[in-house]
Amino acid sequence: MGVIQDLAAQTRGIRAINPSVLHPMETPVHWSEKGYRSTPENAAKYLYRLMWVDPDLRAAVLDIRDMDKRDGRVKKIHKRTAESVVKGGLLLKTSSQNKRIIKAWKDFEKKVGLSKAQKLQSDARGLMMEGNLALQIVLDGSGQVGRVVRMASETLLPRVHANGTFIDPKKAWEQYDLTTGTLIAQFPLWQLEVVRLLPDNYDDFGSMGRPYLDAGRPVWKKLTMSEDDLVIRRRTRAPLRMSHVLEGADKDDLDDYRNRIERDQNQITTDFYTNRKGGVSAVQGDANMDQIADVVYLLDTFFAGSPAPKALFGYTEGMNRDILEDLKRDYFDEIDSLQDTLADGYAQVFRLHLLLKGINPDSTDYELVFKERRTDTPNQRADLGLKHQAMGVPKEMVWTAAGLDPAAVRAQREAEADDDDPYPGDDPAAFGRRPQRVAVTPGNAPKGESATTISTRG
Repeated sequence: MGVIQDLAAQTRGIRAINPSVLHPMETPVHWSEKGYRSTPENAAKYLYRLMWVDPDLRAAVLDIRDMDKRDGRVKKIHKRTAESVVKGGLLLKTSSQNKRIIKAWKDFEKKVGLSKAQKLQSDARGLMMEGNLALQIVLDGSGQVGRVVRMASETLLPRVHANGTFIDPKKAWEQYDLTTGTLIAQFPLWQLEVVRLLPDNYDDFGSMGRPYLDAGRPVWKKLTMSEDDLVIRRRTRAPLRMSHVLEGADKDDLDDYRNRIERDQNQITTDFYTNRKGGVSAVQGDANMDQIADVVYLLDTFFAGSPAPKALFGYTEGMNRDILEDLKRDYFDEIDSLQDTLADGYAQVFRLHLLLKGINPDSTDYELVFKERRTDTPNQRADLGLKHQAMGVPKEMVWTAAGLDPAAVRAQREAEADDDDPYPGDDPAAFGRRPQRVAVTPGNAPKGESATTISTRG
C-alpha cells in the first residue's frame, strides 16, 4: 500500500483511492529500478547524515539571511524577484466544462490562502533565500486539506538510502531542533511537499536545493570588504592637511604655537603670523580617490550571478538601452523558470486535495500556472490571442493565450448576456450579434512583427 492509499485508509469519510495512484516521489519495491541515483559524494554524505541536517545548507541559509538583512541590494533582489514571480496570482488552466475541478480549485485557493499576494510572496522569497520551499499539508477534522504551512527547510532531514530513494515513505522527513539536537517531528511523504531549487539531481530525493545567491556569497563578502576599505581610505587620506615649519623652535614654543593655531582654526578667516623663519604649506589629499575599478569589477561580478541586471537596481551608468532590453529578457526567462518551479509545488498539493475529495486528477486535463508570464507583455498576450482568433482557434484557447481565465470569462459573458438580453439563456448570436473580424498582416509592424487589425463593423 502506497502512502496515498495509507492516508485514505486512515482518514475517515474519504473514498477509496485507486491503488495505481502514487506519490511522485514514491518508488514501489516491486519495480525494476537498479543502481544509484546519487553521486558517490552524495551517497557517502547520506550515510553520515542519518541523524542531523545538512550543515552546508544550514550555513548557506544563514549567510543569505544575513546578507538580506545587512545589504539593501540583496534585499531588493529577493523582494523584486519574488514580487515579479507571483504578480497576478495563480491560474487553473482547464476547460470551462470541468466545473467540478474549477470549484475544487476555488475552494482550495481560498482555504489555504493562495489567493493572498502576501502568502505567495513569502513562499517565493523563502524559495530564493533557502533554496527549498517546505510546505506542510495540514488536514482539518474532516480529513480535507485545511492549511498549507511553510516550514523552515534548513531544519529538515530527508531520510534516504545511499541511492537517493526514501527509506520509509511513512517517515520520509524529520525535523530537528538545531539548538538542542532533539527530534521535533516526522512527516510522511504526502504531508510535506518540498520544492527544491536547482538540486544536483531532481531524481535524487536526498539532494536539497540551493539558495539562489549561494554561489555569490564569496563575491559579496569581498565587495562589502572593499566598500568598507573605500570609506576608510577616504576618511584617512582625502582631507587636506597643513605642514607648519618653525625653524629653531623648541618643544614649548612648538606646543604653544600648535595650541594657538588649533584654537583659532574653526574661525571663518584665520591668518598665521610668525617672527622667525618658517612657513605653512598645504599637503594635498589622495588625488586618486575616483579610481575604484576593483569595486566596480566586484559589483559587476556579484550582479552577474543575480537574476536581473544591475541597471534594474539603480546602477545605470554606462548601460546601453538596447543591451538593457536584452538583459531584461534574460531576467524574464529566470522569472518564468521560478514560476514553473513554484507552481509545480502548489500543483502537487492541489493534486492531493483532489484525491481527498474523491476526484482522480489523472483523469482530468488541467494545469496550474501563474497568470502573468513575464516574458510576454499584456499587449503581446492580447495580440497573440487576436492572432489565434484570426486563425480560427477555439474561443477558450484564445482567452487562454490572452492570459485570461476561460471559466471566469465564460461565466461573466453569460451573466452579461442574461442582463442585457430580453430572452436570457439563448445564443447572443441569434439576435444579430456578429463576432468581430480579425485580420493579421505579416511584416506590418516594427521589427518585423505582425500587426493585428480588428474590424467592429457588421
